[in-house]
Amino acid sequence: MTQSHTRISKAVIPAAGLGTRFLPATKATPKEMLPVVDKPAIQYVVEEAVAAGLSDVLMITGRNKRPLEDHFDRNYELESALTRKGDAERLQKVQESSDLATIHYVRQGDPRGLGHAVLCASPHVGDQPFAVLLGDDLIDPRDPLLARMVEIQEREGGSVVALMEVAPEQIHMYGCAAVEPTAEGDVVRVTGLVEKPDRAEAPSNLAIIGRYVLDPAVFGILRRTEPGRGGEIQLTDALQILAEDEKIGGPVHGVVFKGRRYDTGDRSDYLRAIVRLACEREDLGPDFRTWLRSYVTEEL
Repeated sequence: MTQSHTRISKAVIPAAGLGTRFLPATKATPKEMLPVVDKPAIQYVVEEAVAAGLSDVLMITGRNKRPLEDHFDRNYELESALTRKGDAERLQKVQESSDLATIHYVRQGDPRGLGHAVLCASPHVGDQPFAVLLGDDLIDPRDPLLARMVEIQEREGGSVVALMEVAPEQIHMYGCAAVEPTAEGDVVRVTGLVEKPDRAEAPSNLAIIGRYVLDPAVFGILRRTEPGRGGEIQLTDALQILAEDEKIGGPVHGVVFKGRRYDTGDRSDYLRAIVRLACEREDLGPDFRTWLRSYVTEEL
């Protein structure tokens, strides 16, 4: 009989990156605050965590990230001005971000990779399993990936990673998983992981995307993990150790995601994400789709 495990309530969002691919826009503005239609990318990520039942959110930040804290804080002057104008619709939008969740912040003083960023969460997380959401990956709310991962972790224990099939020529851009099938079509057992392998050395075409649900045993491994690829402490290296020996922190499973994902860490994909989401909005979509068809037909 499957054992029941601790209910997950905490989410960790690493947000200390410099956003160099978006310079000069990110010279003074955190990349996580770049708008996707009319909300910053980071708000979509927090909303996803909350929708999966994770209301305690820790952001790992760095220098020049103060706008993130301001965005999720109350802005009494703005709220007062909107109240005086009787603008209830915009007031509700402003208050949404500050009412979403209980949000905490800790600085990653020395940016030494994703593994190091996750390790910074150890004092806050303690000995409980937790989720990690990378801000560059937006998952469409109609495809509840994180909720499914939480379900698997709470049932099976250990850790769960999100996997997605990619073209073989793209696998070198991702962490890659070696897997075994299970009785569930969208769930696999992860037997090995490698960070950004050459195409010829990749064990599969299943790439790790930016969602993890982790056993706290990962912290002890990360403390002992030497810098790997790129001179950074790689979370993938720690997960490889967990996959090799489930006695350390339980098994590692993967959820194979076939839904809608928007990569806002790449400029081209960022633009595509804006177009897709704008087209699907009830308030913007009809007019925007009409204009887009006309533009493609007449201008291109």
